[in-house]
This record gives sequence, C-alpha cells and structure tokens, in this order.
Amino acid sequence: MKKFVKHILLLSLLAGGFNQELIAQEDAPAKKVETVSPRYASDIKSLAVEPVIKNAFQIIIDLEPETLRDLVTLTEIPAPPFKEQKRAEKFREMMKSAGLDSVWIDTVGNVIGLRKGKTGRKTVVLEGHLDTVFPEGTDVTVKRHGDTLMAPGIGDDTRGLALVLAVLKSMQKASVKTDADILFIGTVGEEGLGDLRGVKHLFSSEGPKIDSYIAVDGSAIERIVYGGTGSHRYRVTFKGPGGHSYGNFGFVNPHNALASAIHYFNIAADTFTSHGIRTTYNVGMVGGGTSVNAIPFESWMEVDMRSEDAARLNGIDALLQSAIQRALKEENQLKRSGKDLTVEIKLVGDRPPGTQDASLPLIQRAIASSSYLGAPPAQLGISSTNSNTPIAKGVPAITIGAGGTGGGAHALNEWWINNKGHLGIQNALLLLVAEAGLVK
Repeated sequence: MKKFVKHILLLSLLAGGFNQELIAQEDAPAKKVETVSPRYASDIKSLAVEPVIKNAFQIIIDLEPETLRDLVTLTEIPAPPFKEQKRAEKFREMMKSAGLDSVWIDTVGNVIGLRKGKTGRKTVVLEGHLDTVFPEGTDVTVKRHGDTLMAPGIGDDTRGLALVLAVLKSMQKASVKTDADILFIGTVGEEGLGDLRGVKHLFSSEGPKIDSYIAVDGSAIERIVYGGTGSHRYRVTFKGPGGHSYGNFGFVNPHNALASAIHYFNIAADTFTSHGIRTTYNVGMVGGGTSVNAIPFESWMEVDMRSEDAARLNGIDALLQSAIQRALKEENQLKRSGKDLTVEIKLVGDRPPGTQDASLPLIQRAIASSSYLGAPPAQLGISSTNSNTPIAKGVPAITIGAGGTGGGAHALNEWWINNKGHLGIQNALLLLVAEAGLVK
C-alpha cells in the first residue's frame, strides 16, 4: 500500500504538483498560524462533552461505512461545469432520506435543506459544492486500491457533500437541537467559469437570509480559509475581415494585435506586481486562425488576474484594458486597406476579494474546534472558494477541510484515503453547533 501511495504522489507531481489539501493551489503562499483563544477553547470543550454531542460524535463513527457509500454514489454521478442537475437531484433525495422535510432546488440549481432551530433568529449554512472541473464524458467510476479511492472529483468536492450529509444524519439521529436555523446546501458553479454562481445567487435578493457561512472544501481540518482571493477573468477577441495572406496583404491582422496586447500587458503588469499586496496575472489560453496562408478573422485569449485586495485587482485590470486599446489602435494605424480591427472584451469571471479579522467568533470557534480534536496548530489562509462572496458582503464565512487525506485535485488521478476522516465530520458538527447554539 505504501508503494502504491508513493506512486500516486509521483503521478500527482508529474501532473502539475502534489496537493495534499486539494485546494492549496488556490492559496497565497503565506499562512497565518493561530493559537487557540482560551475563551473559545473553553466554550468548545464544554460543548464537546455535552452528552448529545458525544452521542453525535459516536454516530458519526458508526456511520462511516454509510458515509463512504454516499461518497462513492455521488462521485459516480457526473457533475460537469453547468451540468450538475443529476447529482443535485440525488443529493436532494439523500437529504430528504436523512429526515429533512424541507428540501428544494432553487432557480440556479443549488440544493437547500432547512433544519429549523428553536428561535430561528439566526441562520447558519453548512455547504459543499456539487460541481467538478471535469467535462462531460469523463469516466468518474471510483476505483479502489487498498484503502485508496480514486476518481475525478472524489475529493474536490464530493467528499464535502458526503460530510454535509453525515453531519445532518448525526444531528438527526442524536436529536441535536439548535437555536438557529441551519441550511444544509450543495451549491452549483464553484469551479472555473461557474464563477461562484451558486453562492452568488444565495446572497442575491432571491436568496435566503444567511448570518454565518461554513463551506467545506479540501481535506486538512487545521486549514481554515478566512479570506477570499478575488479574480477577474476575461475573454478578449480581436476581430477583422480576414483574407488571403498574399492577395489581401495590408489588411489588419488580429494575431498581431493580440501579440502586442499580451506584450504591453506583461511589461506593465510585471512592474505592478513586483511590489505591494500579492497580485497575479496569467494569459492561460490563446486561439484563432484557420491556415498558415490566411489572415485570421479573429484572435482570442483568456486572461486571469487575482488579488486579495480590491484596489490592486482593479489596478491590474486597468493595465489590461489599456494594453488592449493600445494594441488595437496601433494595428489599425498599420492598416493599408480594408476594414478596421475591432475588439470584444467579455468578463467571464468575477470573484470578489475580501478579508476578515481573525478575532471573529466563527473563526475563533473553528480554530478551537480543530485544536480540540487534536489537529496541528490552525493555519489561516486566503484562497478562492465559495466563502469569497459572503466575506465580500460582510457575512462571517470560512472554508474548512472535510477530513481524510487526498491529492490530485482537478486531475484524472485524484485520490482520497479515509485517514481518520471522521475527525473532519466531527469538526464540522462541533463548529456548526457552536455557531448555531445548542438547545439543551
């Protein structure tokens, strides 16, 4: 088994980097290590020894075989970008089977289950995302190699969905009562060009009242995402009349403009990102053209820019816009005949950045909970997750790990091992009840 795991780690490295925590590639490099606040450590310890919570903890352990079956069942239901419907229907059915009377799918495809609290003065969310990065037709059959489960999406974020179900089942079976209402949610559109559309809808005028948000993504329970890395993503397309490379020589060439835009942007962005709050940029995709002897009629690129600071993100965005317009103007000035070049700039991704003070009760409870369960010192990180939206709107939010050990996120050889995975579920339960308030 050890040889097999080493082989998987090597494959992951060759495929673009081993990712023990599944979403660590989204992190800023620095992580803030936090010690436990004595006040919240005491509160969490007192909660954890309540008979009803101890009973729920044991139920979580007893449910482990069922939780693993849920993980496999959901993983083997494809949920490609913008096509999460089948998995959503199954997740809704599973939540109803767990004992929730009020479960529905909203207008964008989020699955929402309501567990009423005593007063309902507050609403707390526990959420995992339904979608994966893998296109339609990807083989998502779970393969077992000893204690290792392998399948695209098994960790990111199907394990999160299985955790949400396990917490719900344990609360139902142990009759855990809370003061606040709890929403158990499976969201759509967390990955890529999904652009957080599920969670954005939750915080729109059509969404429910939410006072506190706990997302589940990744594995390590000591890792707590408490800030949001914002991003702007564009698809930029230069368009011209096209023509024969010899017969229409002198027409505007979209490729020339695209190359100039990339060059001007790279030079300006390099200077901009060499200092100040971490800000990144990347031209990730380019395309266009039909033949070596044809002037292309269009040339396009997709650009990603990120920062945890809104002003910095807007600043590098302005540099991109300036580079595009400069390249457009220069190519049109070089034209000898034919129509002018035009450009279409389409925003395809807009994830809001945001930061929170580490002293917030939700964050302190998360630190205390993972510490109580024996995790290493809590690491507070900034990443791009479903927490971005609530954080940007001033709603306390974090993203926590689902437990176990995993790697290869966004790769076909993604894997997960149930290495004390029950601790991730117990951590989520303890944090959720602490945030929602236990009713004795």
